[in-house]
Amino acid sequence: TALAREVQATAHPSLPSLASRGVAARLSAGTSGKPAPMTAIRNVLFVMCDQLRWDHLSCAGHPFLRTPGIDALAARGVRFDQAYVQSGICGPSRMSFYTGRYVSTHGATHNRVPLSIGEVSLGWHLRESGRTLALAGKTHVLPDARGMRRLRLDGQDDLAALLREGYFSVVDRHDGHHAEPASAYAHWLRAKGYDSADPWTDFVIGVEDAEGKVLSGWKMRHAGLPARVREEHSETAYTTDVALDFMRRQGDDPWVLHLSYVKPHWPYIAPAPYHAMFKPGQCLPVSRHPEERTEAAHPVFRAFQDEEVSRSFQDDACVRTVRPAYQGLIRQVDDHLGRVWEEME
Repeated sequence: TALAREVQATAHPSLPSLASRGVAARLSAGTSGKPAPMTAIRNVLFVMCDQLRWDHLSCAGHPFLRTPGIDALAARGVRFDQAYVQSGICGPSRMSFYTGRYVSTHGATHNRVPLSIGEVSLGWHLRESGRTLALAGKTHVLPDARGMRRLRLDGQDDLAALLREGYFSVVDRHDGHHAEPASAYAHWLRAKGYDSADPWTDFVIGVEDAEGKVLSGWKMRHAGLPARVREEHSETAYTTDVALDFMRRQGDDPWVLHLSYVKPHWPYIAPAPYHAMFKPGQCLPVSRHPEERTEAAHPVFRAFQDEEVSRSFQDDACVRTVRPAYQGLIRQVDDHLGRVWEEME
């Protein structure tokens, strides 16, 4: 789910001061229908959350999960209730966001499939208009190593560095859901006292049972237990801190920032108190159809159902364990987005 603050004085006369304060997420057309000049929008924030369901927002009608931060954004902007991602898989879906093209066109058809060096992305377009697209968080971008070698762009120059990151200028990149022991986040955690060669595995998604035994957050049966990391040191808090620090350091210089949260993507391990905010009875009913497990289902749909994670979520016990933690992770993201809105105002 991508969240965007889109405000321009000419298009929204009731909010004349916001464009000068930098609360726009993309350039919008003025009343004349022509593109607004670069001076009309000062700062751009493009927020993305990984695996955030459309119906898990209070502005979309969820009866128990309160999301006042995202609700405030929806109230002052535009909320699309008939929007569809181009892929149910993280990487291809993101590449469609970043290129504006279908998966079948840009070719990054699955996770760990690189985006072709020939694809033109959002970062490139912004550079052409004199902007730099900064990144705090996750992109899932993989470099097209073969294409770079073919064009002899596999060195250490600035262009090669940009191509490896999909034309993002990296403030801090943290893709999550796999160990990154040499990342800035891992070093930061060690400096905070999490003594481990792999603090993400041992603390961020690690949990403890009643006897103090350390268990893996990859096992969804453990989703109801709190993470071993403190909330203020969790992935969501860290990524928000990085983004806020970037905004402050920019001072009066205009900026474009992609704030890209890993959560609520699995592993579904939430830090206290978010791990225990919701009960199974406070989750929406699972939507199932009698024909979804029959030959009437599309073969591609059936192939997705046969993946390990899909089979797990066909188990009602798994659903009851995971979904409360999932909702807690969403509430945590929303709380930290509230910090961002406050800073921007």
